[in-house]
Amino acid sequence: MEGSDRDSGEAGAAAGSAIKLDGLRRDYGDTVALRGVSLELERGQTLTVLGPNGAGKTTLLRILAGLLRPTAGAVAVLDVELPRDAWKLRARIGFLGHQPLLYRELTVRENLNFHAQLFGLRDNGSARIEQLLDRVALSRRADDRVRELSAGMVQRLAVCRSVLHSPELLLLDEPLAHVDPEAAASLEPLIGPAAGRTRVMVTHDVAAGLAEADRVLALARDGSVRISGAADAYSEDELRAVYEPGAQGAAGAVAAT
Repeated sequence: MEGSDRDSGEAGAAAGSAIKLDGLRRDYGDTVALRGVSLELERGQTLTVLGPNGAGKTTLLRILAGLLRPTAGAVAVLDVELPRDAWKLRARIGFLGHQPLLYRELTVRENLNFHAQLFGLRDNGSARIEQLLDRVALSRRADDRVRELSAGMVQRLAVCRSVLHSPELLLLDEPLAHVDPEAAASLEPLIGPAAGRTRVMVTHDVAAGLAEADRVLALARDGSVRISGAADAYSEDELRAVYEPGAQGAAGAVAAT
């Protein structure tokens, strides 16, 4: 039996469902990346997504961002039906993926100016840009080209890009990759629970992911649901089990409401 559900900030999200998935499936040719994923996430909550490499975690984020079409199933994000009305969603989400989505030959400030114009921010978001650069300790590197930055600096800049327009929903794929503890602390007010936004966060750090989650989704190696539900219903050991060789998917799914 497949797994099923076991639950005021800067974006000011209203109460209600932020994400609804019903039987989501995504195929790449003969390979099934996601199979039968169903869940509901309320606005203001955090969903932590766990699972081994190749389980479909990044594919899920890209579908939620409107960047990838599902093969089957229903997807609604912030009351927008995907993929049909994806264009209505793009200004309302912040996407932080494996690729920073930055131009290497532009400077730090030029990159943020470019994205501010894309989102139509007042005064090209100049005050917001300076605030963010100061927050992540990049003000002194604002006129350096991205190609001159370390991996950790690029990640901090990518975080700034993803929250520049104060999105309602954050989609985060290993958001603290390449970031040291001090830098991670500087990012916490922007993308952590205190920011008050609805979040979907992919991570391999089970302890940290569980600590920040309202709900958890653990995917098996075949892209099916292993665990889905309220975070406080599961232990770290139960969630780490999805990484063990031979961990079953739909047939061995665990769920609670």
